[in-house]
Amino acid sequence: MEYVKFGSSNLRISRLGLGAMGFGDPAWRSWVLDESDSRAIIQRAFDAGINFIDTSNFYSNGTSETVLGNALWDIANRDEIVLSAKVGNPTAKHANASGFSKKHLFAAVDASLKRLKTDHVDILRTHIWDPHTHIDELVDAFDAIVQSGKALYIGASTMPTWTFVRCISLAERIGKTGFGSMECEYNLCDREAERDLIPFCREYGVAVTPFSPLARGFLCADHRATEAASKRRHSDDYTLKRYHRPGDFKVWEIVAEMAHARAVSPAMIALAWTLHQPGITSPIFGATRIAHVDEAVAAMAVQLSESEMQALEAAYQPRGPQNLRS
Repeated sequence: MEYVKFGSSNLRISRLGLGAMGFGDPAWRSWVLDESDSRAIIQRAFDAGINFIDTSNFYSNGTSETVLGNALWDIANRDEIVLSAKVGNPTAKHANASGFSKKHLFAAVDASLKRLKTDHVDILRTHIWDPHTHIDELVDAFDAIVQSGKALYIGASTMPTWTFVRCISLAERIGKTGFGSMECEYNLCDREAERDLIPFCREYGVAVTPFSPLARGFLCADHRATEAASKRRHSDDYTLKRYHRPGDFKVWEIVAEMAHARAVSPAMIALAWTLHQPGITSPIFGATRIAHVDEAVAAMAVQLSESEMQALEAAYQPRGPQNLRS
């Protein structure tokens, strides 16, 4: 496993990150694994050298964090793991159960730490973006969490570039902890982050740890075929809405053709492309089978030529303005 610096910090994380959305409670999403089945995947990832684990209090209504808290410390020592958490999504139905007020953030972080069975997370990030957020309060609250020792580094996920820039500039101007990482959606079928977000992060030394490098599984199989239907496909309407455009299927066809020619899986080609992109620190992949971990690790050895990169990118269908509350 290769380890890289987390942006401009001195923290080192594995070149691949394991996303924990698939660990938790099958009652939340039918494709989610319970704790017993999750343990084997977490163990495999750790054995492969993956030290970067990403979760959220939203996943399985917090049960993802409970699974990690129960399993991780049987597998690894705390200092061996770089644990990333996210807050902001609804955790209950009352008025202050979501968003970025100090009231919600302080309570949400304490609840996450209890479930994760640790006194701190290494990285804390905003999750869903709320355009009505008062950024001054968000920056102040995240700084307070760092000063309390409950998080070491902070960042954002799915935040508009102009807002992210404002968070960074405000923190710098008033002497607060800076947002040093971005977790954005980025894959062969969604390259909108290339417009300004990734270039900004490269220029300012911000770590980029994109999620959905396989387009939520869309780039793993031909989803026009009945036999390719999975539990996630039937229960994840976001994937159906976002990754079934004509251009997405053209991208899939090129990925599949290249995978066949190289005798590797389509997932390995798609992940290798993301790993090849400048400015990408560590893509976060999800796994619900041990084989998914093995494929992701093997993708690190796939070297794509310039002509192959161009072929993969040629069919991209640009997107219009995005709804970051999806």
